[in-house]
Amino acid sequence: MHIAILTFDGFNELDSLIALGVLNRIKKPGWRVSICCPAAEVTSMNGVTIRAQSLLEDARRADAVVVGSGVKTREVVASPELMGRLSLDPQRQLIAAQCSGTLVLARLGLVEGVPACTDLTTRPWVQEAGVEVLNQPFFARGNVATAGGCFASPYLAGWIIARAEGVEAAADALHYVAPVGEKDAYVANALKNITPYLPR
Repeated sequence: MHIAILTFDGFNELDSLIALGVLNRIKKPGWRVSICCPAAEVTSMNGVTIRAQSLLEDARRADAVVVGSGVKTREVVASPELMGRLSLDPQRQLIAAQCSGTLVLARLGLVEGVPACTDLTTRPWVQEAGVEVLNQPFFARGNVATAGGCFASPYLAGWIIARAEGVEAAADALHYVAPVGEKDAYVANALKNITPYLPR
């Protein structure tokens, strides 16, 4: 199971790195999570430079893809070169977008006719792209999920784990990262947002 977290220049550290941390709570052979970038290095919105663990083209072969957000997402979706390197297939991949990552899904036609979540700043641009924006942290239909707000990132990670390894594995991963003294309440709230969108 390879999960690629698409991470562009200007990325939001909370979105990409929280997802990376939660998803890596699964410790089993063949489970791999990578920061997937258009170049060997990218620099965050706050000046943190990280090295890519995989490149955009690798996302085509990944089992799941998380599209992170950042301050340059509108530049990303306006770039034929960058968008041309992406080819995502919800028939065989789990695809999740965080905040302005929803713009990438809109440009790829993956939320056409489907409501989506995003952050408050990105909301008007997603609506401009013809997508209905929900006032909630998480939504999924089929193999495509979206989340709004940086701290909704664990919901995307939990959804991917639940789809791949089951709800108990997702609960365990979320329990690990939840604040001490609030773990049960945190996990219950996360699962309340995730489980309605899991296959029955």
